[in-house]
Amino acid sequence: MHFDVILIGSGFGSLTAAALLAKRGLKVAVLEQAKYPGGCASTYKRKGYWFETGATTLVGLDEHMPLRYLLDETGIELPLLKLDTPMQVHLPDGRLLTRYNDLEEWIQEAERVFGIKNQRAFWEHCYRVSQGVWRTSLEQKFFPFSSIKDLWQAMLQVRLHQLRLLPGAFRTMEDLMRRYDLLDNKPFVDFVNEQLLITAQNHLGEVNELFGATALCYTLFGNYYVPGGMIQMARALEDYIKSREGDVLYRREVQAITPQTEGYEVRCLAGTYSSRFVISGIPLNNTSELFQVEKVKAKLQPYLLPSEKLNGAFTMALVLRHRPAVEALHQQVHVPEGLPHIHSNSFFVSFSHPNDRYRGPQGETVAAISTHVPNPSVNRIEHKREIEEAIITCMEKRGLVCREDILYRDSATPGAWTFWTQRAYGMVGGYPQYRSIKPWQMKDARLDHKGAYTCGDSVYPGQGIVGVCLSGIIAANKLILDHF
Repeated sequence: MHFDVILIGSGFGSLTAAALLAKRGLKVAVLEQAKYPGGCASTYKRKGYWFETGATTLVGLDEHMPLRYLLDETGIELPLLKLDTPMQVHLPDGRLLTRYNDLEEWIQEAERVFGIKNQRAFWEHCYRVSQGVWRTSLEQKFFPFSSIKDLWQAMLQVRLHQLRLLPGAFRTMEDLMRRYDLLDNKPFVDFVNEQLLITAQNHLGEVNELFGATALCYTLFGNYYVPGGMIQMARALEDYIKSREGDVLYRREVQAITPQTEGYEVRCLAGTYSSRFVISGIPLNNTSELFQVEKVKAKLQPYLLPSEKLNGAFTMALVLRHRPAVEALHQQVHVPEGLPHIHSNSFFVSFSHPNDRYRGPQGETVAAISTHVPNPSVNRIEHKREIEEAIITCMEKRGLVCREDILYRDSATPGAWTFWTQRAYGMVGGYPQYRSIKPWQMKDARLDHKGAYTCGDSVYPGQGIVGVCLSGIIAANKLILDHF
């Protein structure tokens, strides 16, 4: 079968690019190796319940943000519930911190918990930076630059507020906290590190100010819940793609991508497809293995990260007889002594919404729990039950679960993630931010400067549904700029 564009993987980056290209009238096909869409931000069914693949939040629908842009461009409507309280954090000393959506409320809460010293100045600065980053991200849809056309488009869109952001690319969050004399505030340092790990996949000494400030402030924008689980977002995009004569094909594990005289041949176990263009929505490590061109492999090599620089995840699914009496669906729990075997210092919990009638029977609650596993190819987990018990004990201590209310539990290791997603090393969350890699040094959307492109959480801008959505927007825009 022949298509205008074949997209590898049905993660949110691929689905975003496919929807935008289908809107332009291109015949697109998304090839997915699993039986559900959504990649690492999806939902699966087991024992009659719908479980999220991991604990996660949804942002990006405010003005100047990628998901808002995608929905406005396509007219897609999502079934969303806005959360009044984005998150609560259980600190090592037992105190409960609430991440309020309103900036002023949040600053007062931060001052209550961490002390008044420079909290206001720090958070007002971070919020200004985050607003500027989101605004700039959609004004500069051809960044990072890899062609003269990119530079020309960027020059046409340059604004003074964009230039003001530039110094932040050279400063880390550690530098910023030093500027506000906050590095001696250990509880605050620990809080920032664990918060950054959720969204930037690294700690304050490695994350630059632009990404770090934006990551810390995501609770200050609209946070949403998707009834039925994250898969409903993927399904909405799938329906749009099909309405534009495109398709999403499941159980199509891609074995190789080979350039032809005109276009590309994409070989799967289930058959061979051809297309004029191809977009890889899977990690760069996997993309390099699929592309049958040594020149492309060589160009990708400097961008590939080994397992020791990546994170996997230990995830757990729970079904509870009752919903805990918590103010927020999303809870981060600090574990100062570290979890057994994986030594994570925190884990993240997402509860199903009490009004969600799709994920399980009325009155029961489904919970997703996740925590990082560094260097996942080396850190093999053979004692899942010990980690499960440690997490449940922590949750009991903080009033997040009663053991007798647990109707079902199951867990997964990086090995399971490798099996389910085929992602190299069982990597989740995308490539972490590193101080040695500036934003313009991240991989851009072009693979061979002919007709092959890439998007997803291992290219610019990186992590999270909203970041991956932006990568899909950029890939679609560069393809159109290059060829239409």
